[in-house]
Amino acid sequence: MSKTEQTLSIIKPDAVERNLIDEIKKIFLSNNLEIKDSKKIHITKDEAAEFYKVHQSKPFYSDLCAYLSSGPILVMVLEGKNAVALNRELMGATDPKAAGENTIRKLYGISIDKNSVHGSDSLDNAKKEINFFFQN
Repeated sequence: MSKTEQTLSIIKPDAVERNLIDEIKKIFLSNNLEIKDSKKIHITKDEAAEFYKVHQSKPFYSDLCAYLSSGPILVMVLEGKNAVALNRELMGATDPKAAGENTIRKLYGISIDKNSVHGSDSLDNAKKEINFFFQN
């Protein structure tokens, strides 16, 4: 049984810098994900550290925070049937070399670090991440 969900998607600095926003949005829209809200922002390293707090014990944490705050990003609320799983499927594996054909990361990712997009990994995290960027 599929239900309508919301998830957070971030188009990361490497993809924004390469003017890939419209191409990536087209992938979401052509796969029945609606963009309910979006904004282009430039977050600070402290904000990135707060956002990625779940990864703070991992060796890549500092680089991840530096990268996400290195340039403008586009944050979006995507909505659709099984949006969390669908978005993750469309993104592909974290490492673009391991990502499936025609996934966003396979098409546009540069490296495991500069992989163009972020997407929530669960419904609980989607709610937290949407609230992080879109507090009403």
